[in-house]
Amino acid sequence: MGIKKLMVLVVSYNAEKTITLLLDKIPKEIWKKAQEIVVADDCSKDNTSLVASEYKLNKKLKNLTVVRHMVNKGYGGNQKWGYQYAIDKKYDVVAMLHGDVQYSPEEIPRLLKPLEEGRADMVFGSRIAGNPIKGGMPIYKFLGNKFLTTIQNIVLQKKFSEYHSGFRLYSMSALNKVPFEKCSSDFHFDTEIMVQLLIAKQRIKELPIETHYGNEKCYVKVIPYGLNVLKTMGEYLLNKMNIRYIEKFDIKFANGKKSL
Repeated sequence: MGIKKLMVLVVSYNAEKTITLLLDKIPKEIWKKAQEIVVADDCSKDNTSLVASEYKLNKKLKNLTVVRHMVNKGYGGNQKWGYQYAIDKKYDVVAMLHGDVQYSPEEIPRLLKPLEEGRADMVFGSRIAGNPIKGGMPIYKFLGNKFLTTIQNIVLQKKFSEYHSGFRLYSMSALNKVPFEKCSSDFHFDTEIMVQLLIAKQRIKELPIETHYGNEKCYVKVIPYGLNVLKTMGEYLLNKMNIRYIEKFDIKFANGKKSL
């Protein structure tokens, strides 16, 4: 059950120092397999898109596309744009990476396999299932992740090791079943789209990955992020109990997607 069309989405912001390394780390088999590898530069203040464009020119890579948004869309907004782009291009699977090389592109083939074999609708690489402290994850982030994940598992009645990894692969069929465009454009987009997929009864699989924390700048504000995740869990419960209608968790809106 092979994949016909694969797209790799590299969401990037101020990544001029790391984008070349990330592109170098994408396995040759993925460069050959992917119809398109898209660097989505979210209106960076540095030369991310210029460096990526020079890489494309120097390496003569026809399947590398560099897009620079003229207005900052936010982490979630950049993903929403990329997933709609993949849907419009009729790709079958999209693999999402961060431009700061925190996640290892070398892992794409392993994470892709469950999707290729039809055993999952969405796959994410779990840092917590690996050895995040050894990989340099700060203790406060590890503890925060564990705390939020425990709450989310209780609310959603699941047993995931985490919900906060940014290394994700989606089938287009799964994305077409949820109104992801109604999710936040902020960092808790990742939580909201997972909730949508669970409501839509999509198969989510996690696989352990190594964690790499270097000198990259983190733009996530920890306390607001945590509060937004908890707010999302509250909204999910209110919607589930029919106390309050939450539009983003109404999957019937998935048929009304528009270009972003």
